[in-house]
Amino acid sequence: MGWLRNATRKVRRRQGYASESRTVDDAVTQHLTQFVQTRRGVEAFVEPRTSVTQTTLLLVAYDGEWTRRVVPSPRWGHSFAESLHIPGYDAAVVGYPQRMRDYNTRNKKHPDLR
Repeated sequence: MGWLRNATRKVRRRQGYASESRTVDDAVTQHLTQFVQTRRGVEAFVEPRTSVTQTTLLLVAYDGEWTRRVVPSPRWGHSFAESLHIPGYDAAVVGYPQRMRDYNTRNKKHPDLR
């Protein structure tokens, strides 16, 4: 029954069980921590893994400025938010804040008018 054991491993890997043991690069952790410490009203949004992207952590400040980095698991993302005493949400459940979309609109580069 080796095929069953292999199939079970593949399913667990897809569900994120295998990624629990991965660690986050120090540069990523430092960037996320610095973003939280240098901005007001930061909230964390954990984005689930999809068929084309890994699990990511999106941090959004009060003015809509944001940053996104790949993290090993949703559990890690929520633990990170909790350790820095900021609210953490599941992006698939609550969506993204309007202030983030407004920030993107304000900072969109316009082509030069000649």
